[in-house]
Amino acid sequence: MKRYNLIIAAALLSFFMNLTTGCSDFLDKEPDDQLTLEMVFADKVRTEDWLASVYSSIPSPMWGYFKDEGYNIMGDDITIPQDWSPYGWANVYAYTTANWSPISSWNPNYWVELPKRIRTGLVFLENVRVIPNIGLTEAYVEQMKNEVRFLIAYYYSLLIELYGPIPFTPGVIFPVDAPTSELMTPQVPYDEIVDWIDKELKEVSTKLPAVYPSNNDWGRATSVMALAIRANTLLYAASPLFNGNPDLKDWKNSDGESLFSANADPQKWKKAADAYKELVTAAEAAGYGLYYEYNTDGTIDPFMSCYNMSLKRFSDGNKEIIFGKPYNTDVNWWQAHHLPKGIGGNAAMGTTQELVDAFFMKNGIAPITGYNEDGSPIINPESGYVEKGFSTAVESRHTKWPGGGSTSLADKTTGMSPVTLDGTYNMYCNREPRFYVSVIFNEAWLGVANRRVNFLQGGQDTDMTFDSPQNGYNVRKGVSLDINPKENKYTYQPGILYRMADAYLGYAEALNESLDEPNDEVYLYVNKIRERAGIPNLKTGLGKEQMRAAIQQERRVEFNCEGVRFNDVRRWKLGEKYLNNKLYGMNHDGSVKNDDVNDPKAFYKRKFYKGRYFNKRMYLWPVPQTQMDINPKLRQAPGY
Repeated sequence: MKRYNLIIAAALLSFFMNLTTGCSDFLDKEPDDQLTLEMVFADKVRTEDWLASVYSSIPSPMWGYFKDEGYNIMGDDITIPQDWSPYGWANVYAYTTANWSPISSWNPNYWVELPKRIRTGLVFLENVRVIPNIGLTEAYVEQMKNEVRFLIAYYYSLLIELYGPIPFTPGVIFPVDAPTSELMTPQVPYDEIVDWIDKELKEVSTKLPAVYPSNNDWGRATSVMALAIRANTLLYAASPLFNGNPDLKDWKNSDGESLFSANADPQKWKKAADAYKELVTAAEAAGYGLYYEYNTDGTIDPFMSCYNMSLKRFSDGNKEIIFGKPYNTDVNWWQAHHLPKGIGGNAAMGTTQELVDAFFMKNGIAPITGYNEDGSPIINPESGYVEKGFSTAVESRHTKWPGGGSTSLADKTTGMSPVTLDGTYNMYCNREPRFYVSVIFNEAWLGVANRRVNFLQGGQDTDMTFDSPQNGYNVRKGVSLDINPKENKYTYQPGILYRMADAYLGYAEALNESLDEPNDEVYLYVNKIRERAGIPNLKTGLGKEQMRAAIQQERRVEFNCEGVRFNDVRRWKLGEKYLNNKLYGMNHDGSVKNDDVNDPKAFYKRKFYKGRYFNKRMYLWPVPQTQMDINPKLRQAPGY
């Protein structure tokens, strides 16, 4: 195989398609598509333009995770109506109906697009050079090369996260005139790719800064980002989907090699735990940590901490963000899609009832342990949860959070502010802080309109069309209380791809799985998350399986509506449990404030919303049929 080092005219056609940029100066450039490689890499601005193009396939945790990658909709955190399908949501919605095959469209098309970006990076590594007099110093060039190495490894991690084994020829740039036989490469065993990513990101982490001195460089690759993606990749490799999965044991490539080991390797959990320990140690040493805000008496304010964790910039002190994207397209439109109709929101995007049920009570105990055949909840009697009836008084807690009621109800002397108002359905009372900063429920306070939310038919925030909450909820997570689409009031916010909470819970999970019983360190890192969330520590004496369930529940709540849940369910191999069931919600047709199950007009009753379908082949993305037709050495994922 030869190395490609010719003119760029043909290559630029694909290299710079769909260029999206970051917020620092060099990421805001557009390249000239009629340049040679010699011309590009003899100029600092054009060199940085090329680097920006390598960054451009980092997914957006906003529109990307909602509409393009679609992880929030494909999971069980958020639902959209089928009627949205013609407006750009068809691919995402199709997954929820198990209409998923090698001919399915998927907007990001990682199988095709990420190799293009990897190739762009390899061309950069081959051609970038030191020219001190124009600012391309040896140190700067070395830094950029290590950024590109990080990005290449990251893109490979995204590919194997979805597809498992892929064709893998690291460092090779096929010439544009290579014979067909040379271009047709088979898939490589999954573990070989994981091992390469592990070693590459470990080495790159020793060469990149942990934090850049200039805020303008925030979003560029760091040593901590490299350690985070490394640990995350090893966590996936240790998880049931990829570690001894019997459904994948017979999958071989065209050379007859098994693409997965038939036997689970418990040492993979130990390897992941070690990588997470290294990540946590390095991140904390560099100043990263959970984001906190405090009450006037110095206690943690869990409402404000969990609320602003999603909104504050790294430069504003939000050192929880390990991997962020400074610039995310159409952020205003994304924010509007979460919010009620009465303030100009798009309204039909809502959290699932199942997510509402997953949040803990304020005492830290889960209220719902499962569901009966008729969809009714199995209530945990230890939790204190009450589903029926309505509150008779305002519930206030020690917080500065203004989202629970009019500021006139806050007591500045005691520091108590309303969380729910009198007349709130009991299902929503006495819940943990993360619930209130994540979910918009009926009669929640809508501060920008100075009123309560009204999802009852005839109210301001709903109607009988699909552009209204189909199951009684909208999404609050990650959206400022100040956003008001009707008045065109929006605010900037960073996109967060990976944060310190993920490092802590990833470490706790991997460590628990590598031990016979959970030790104090497992408890420590789970309880860090619970403390910030304002709920009590886990009870002691949990066994390994009990701790596993506790960590899975904690991840469900902590990362709700962030695009994490979908891939967690996949790697745990729990799709049949969570993604193949009936979805319920409040009564969309209800126009009366009561919870009488026999009253067809009652809003507050659990009602079947829609079916959700999943087939076990869908744990992995299929190789696109167009690529199967091109390359006869590819072997399709099992079940497709």
